[in-house]
Amino acid sequence: MKVRKIAILGLGLIGGSIAKALKLSGRDFIISAFDKKEDVIKRSLKEKIIDEGLSSVNEAVNSDLIFICMPADNSLKVFEKLIPKLSEENIISDVCGVKAIFEDKWNEFNSEAHYIGGHPMAGKETGGYENSDPHLFENSAYIISSSAEKCRRINEFLEIISLLGAKPLFLQPSLHDKVVARVSHLPQLLAVALIHTVGSNNEEIDFLDYAAGGFRDITRIASSPFTSWKSILKFNRSEIINAIEILYNNLNKVEDYLECGDMENLDKLFKDARTKRKKISRDPKGFLNPLHDIFLLLEDKPGTLNKVLKLIAKNSINLKDIELQKFIKNYGGFFKLSFDTRQDAKKVKTILKEAGYKLKN
Repeated sequence: MKVRKIAILGLGLIGGSIAKALKLSGRDFIISAFDKKEDVIKRSLKEKIIDEGLSSVNEAVNSDLIFICMPADNSLKVFEKLIPKLSEENIISDVCGVKAIFEDKWNEFNSEAHYIGGHPMAGKETGGYENSDPHLFENSAYIISSSAEKCRRINEFLEIISLLGAKPLFLQPSLHDKVVARVSHLPQLLAVALIHTVGSNNEEIDFLDYAAGGFRDITRIASSPFTSWKSILKFNRSEIINAIEILYNNLNKVEDYLECGDMENLDKLFKDARTKRKKISRDPKGFLNPLHDIFLLLEDKPGTLNKVLKLIAKNSINLKDIELQKFIKNYGGFFKLSFDTRQDAKKVKTILKEAGYKLKN
């Protein structure tokens, strides 16, 4: 059996991006969707991103594959509601940032359907269908619950994930929750705490007026809305608290060294941190299949970036990602251009140098 009919429950950032990516995949999918915002369904129908709007989540059982793309608490309620209605012809998946609670709920039932828990490691600070992007998952990790590895229809699901441009990675559900508590949930709360620490109004001046690029980078995710985090923080509370306690211990260690004037141990902490950070891929979207980067300086003039992109396309080289790293008005900015292979990056570097562009070594 091949997946052809796909239902997406929740057309926000993730659900909308899945729908758009599958529509651009060239496969003849029939995509239906449910969203509590009627205008979102109307818009996605008008844009021909979906083929049918669903009046209730129950209608999703008529599809081969169901993606539940709502906040975690709503997703769990819908998941529990749909399980008894599913048959062996259905694959059901969620995209939530917690996995163990869904696995536990699934195991309470004796369903003939196929559950494949998933978590795409991609997103933006701003949600909603209006911010959805067919390229959101390009070269990003898509974590899949390891319990689904032996699922009879796992290969069909993996094919869908590959069409999104993502790279599947199997992980045990409870281990997933421990990992994301430290690499995703803790940084989010830390960014919020940092903003409140620096942005206190009890001082004579506003410290945020003096915040430079480094502070903006480290607190960027503090812009994320609480509605996107509420249920995740609730469901993964114990692992997040454990991560916070580990952070406390490390901060206390730093504080002790400072009080004692122990520069030797502080130096060791810095060196250890630098060594460990080198293990993190330079491109977080490409950590399963690392991208190769070049850094280009462009003048602050209309059309300069467009000329570069045309030059790359003219040489039939596939640009995988582009990021503005720093911009100075009336001067220009550094762009990071990322490619699949070192050969492509090297070739583009040569082409741009010959065309007179400035690159950072």
